[in-house]
Amino acid sequence: MSKAGKLYIVATPIGNPRDITLRALDILKTVDGIICEERREGSTLLKRLEVPERELITLNEHNEAEMTADLVLRMFKGASFALISDAGTPVFADPGAYLIQEASLSGLQVMPIPGPSSLMAALSILDFKIEKFVYGGFLSRVPGERRQELTRLRGLRMPLVLMDTPYRLAALLDDVEKTFGKGQRMTLGFDLTLPSEIIARGTPAEVKKILGPRKGEFILIVHG
Repeated sequence: MSKAGKLYIVATPIGNPRDITLRALDILKTVDGIICEERREGSTLLKRLEVPERELITLNEHNEAEMTADLVLRMFKGASFALISDAGTPVFADPGAYLIQEASLSGLQVMPIPGPSSLMAALSILDFKIEKFVYGGFLSRVPGERRQELTRLRGLRMPLVLMDTPYRLAALLDDVEKTFGKGQRMTLGFDLTLPSEIIARGTPAEVKKILGPRKGEFILIVHG
């Protein structure tokens, strides 16, 4: 096993490319291959980070089982790989969990290369001390089911972290208002680290007024 390769889970910038860590750059420049969900997105990111050309391996829901078996075999033969997402820390909303599971079960080393995270970035700017929180993540796409999930999560009585695609932000804000009430306080991190970044605090109506018709990546924290 001493000659086996490693799997690195590498956090990449969530917006501003200057947020990449020196260690992450070292890993990306030296591994045998870089695993990403979409080749075009992965290639664009690596060019922006000025990473020399490396083997780019796509891993998604269509080929995850087949590629995982091949990658594990290659690691046993000495190759090392970096798993990246389009932005931020991999796996939360991207493929890769099965690869990590199989590599770990096989006795291979899986190593985190920490860095940018929209979750931690949003939590860090809350205007109160946070000791506990609930990660609700991506809720159901079906409005009725989404409101049921919100009702269940409301009962936990802790700050609630929510994420979704840009085009469902308005619907999510509406559902939070219906479920938690018009006076519910929240903090929205929109396009974090980008020139278009917005930190909006207030009720659902106040946040919608600040945001206007904009659409972009976001993380929403519902709190007291």
